[in-house]
Amino acid sequence: MLESLFKLKEHGTTVRTEVVAGITTFLTMAYIIFVNPSILAISGMDQGAVFVATCVAAAIGCFIMGFIANYPIALAPGMGLNAFFTFAVVGEMGYSWQVALGAVFLSGVTFLLLSLFRVREWIINAIPQPLRMGVAAGIGLFLAIIALKSAGIVVDNPATLVGLGDVSSPSVLLTALGFVLIVALSHYRVPGSVMIGILVVTAIGIMLDEAQLAGVMSMPPSVAPTFMQMDIAGALNIGMLSIIFAFLFVDLFDTAGTLVGVSQRAGLLDEQGKLPRMGRALIADSTATMAGAMMGTSTTTSYIESAAGVSAGGRTGLTAVVVGGLFLLALFFSPLASSIPVYATAGALLYVAVLMAGALAKVEWDDITEAAPVLITAISMPLTFSIAHGIALGFISYGAIKVASGRYREAGAGALILAVLFVVKFIYLG
Repeated sequence: MLESLFKLKEHGTTVRTEVVAGITTFLTMAYIIFVNPSILAISGMDQGAVFVATCVAAAIGCFIMGFIANYPIALAPGMGLNAFFTFAVVGEMGYSWQVALGAVFLSGVTFLLLSLFRVREWIINAIPQPLRMGVAAGIGLFLAIIALKSAGIVVDNPATLVGLGDVSSPSVLLTALGFVLIVALSHYRVPGSVMIGILVVTAIGIMLDEAQLAGVMSMPPSVAPTFMQMDIAGALNIGMLSIIFAFLFVDLFDTAGTLVGVSQRAGLLDEQGKLPRMGRALIADSTATMAGAMMGTSTTTSYIESAAGVSAGGRTGLTAVVVGGLFLLALFFSPLASSIPVYATAGALLYVAVLMAGALAKVEWDDITEAAPVLITAISMPLTFSIAHGIALGFISYGAIKVASGRYREAGAGALILAVLFVVKFIYLG
């Protein structure tokens, strides 16, 4: 049955190899079951319900990716977009988390339609490569400032806007310890380094009475507080268009980049360097986003950590199915997830920020017309506390600089059109 479903022999793999690959991938991304509930709970959502939604949305995405697309790529609620959901859409802009969930659902529907009608190629081609790097790095910087703020390392300062907090406080010291531990374990290529770092810091916090252990295992909590609570009508407000676009934009390019990158490493691209069944993979991603919004979590997306499973030999969708099964098993560890303190996840956020900021290395810094928009995109996200504003300012600056430099043909019609639309948006909608 497994052979007929996943074509194991054709891909030169075995059931045992795929299971090991699935476990490896799960260990590298399991930190999300601790981090996502803690971030979304700040928006007012029930932490236990979000924990269940995180695990179930991830499982649904993995199962669809495995059975329909047959790729060894796992999905779960994405880092960066969960922070944008909580701190920008709900915290800064003042929308309710129900409306924010509605925006996530609508972005998933739009993603699905783009995949079905094959408009995705035009959109992907319309976004200049430098801006893609700028967005990835900007999300990393956005996560970094959230991590530093959560740990108390960066605090408000009326004179300078921000300042240094009390670096001798237990939360700061434990955050620093977690970050260093995760980086060191990653250097030695220890599977599950992020999750290990989170659990070790939590254990130390409990021993120092800086955290309380609520338990380890129990029956899953109720998902009722967030299930089908999305406010789609509220999300249809014209002021939400840029937010929906931000959710869609980041998910689309994060997914496309992950699919191509992981598939290239696994040797799954065809002779033209294209990914067969790309449409099915994108449908899996968009469907998982819609399912996650219905359950009660932010955007679900493909995880670059899937490369760890590919390195362990994963070549088919059976790897993704194993990951999905492990996410369902994780449902019974909700007391442990609720015991994770903020400072334990702050170090993990900072580590993920480092990885995402690495996109800046691919920028053509010698070309000022490319470098300037990238920097504006990246730095605008943490300083405006908004991924959406960073994307908009990036497009506007890219289009304006290319036109002013007489190199408008390099920008392309799609990027210039989007730049004009963002200008109109700022003028009339703020």
